[in-house]
Amino acid sequence: MGFGVQKTLGSRRHEALVARIIEKRKAAGLTQEDLARALGEHQSFIARLESGQRRIDVIEYLTLAEAIGFNAADEIHYMMSQD
Repeated sequence: MGFGVQKTLGSRRHEALVARIIEKRKAAGLTQEDLARALGEHQSFIARLESGQRRIDVIEYLTLAEAIGFNAADEIHYMMSQD
């Protein structure tokens, strides 16, 4: 069984990750502007991330989880169980 490296942008997993981040951000009562401010970024950074225009690396994901207030490992585990 091969595990070739796939392009991430637009993949099912990338879309699922973005959807969970948006869901968690909204559940936390944060706007894109709130989250951007917490990260020291512009709102457009969050907009590009949430629209799927940019990849989310592991460090960014951990930072997003911390800023939003969710457990990154639990969410990855959840997403993998849905696969």
